[in-house]
Amino acid sequence: MNSFIKWMDEQPKLVKALLCIPFVAIIWVIYRIVLSLNAKDWLGVILGVLLVFVGIPFLWLIDLICILVQEKVLWFKY
Repeated sequence: MNSFIKWMDEQPKLVKALLCIPFVAIIWVIYRIVLSLNAKDWLGVILGVLLVFVGIPFLWLIDLICILVQEKVLWFKY
């Protein structure tokens, strides 16, 4: 899991922005779940799983804005 987190964090801004495209944005939801699992934060895991079903229609836009502004997705700080 740490290798996935490290790989996602080391990607250039352009690649991160391309991963925010609506049909590929599921990768950022998986990233949030993996971050929460790594931190043993079960509330974050539950919220991440809920975002798979509820957040995809609008979350890609929030992710894109956050990536362009601060180069990371909006999630609990670890």
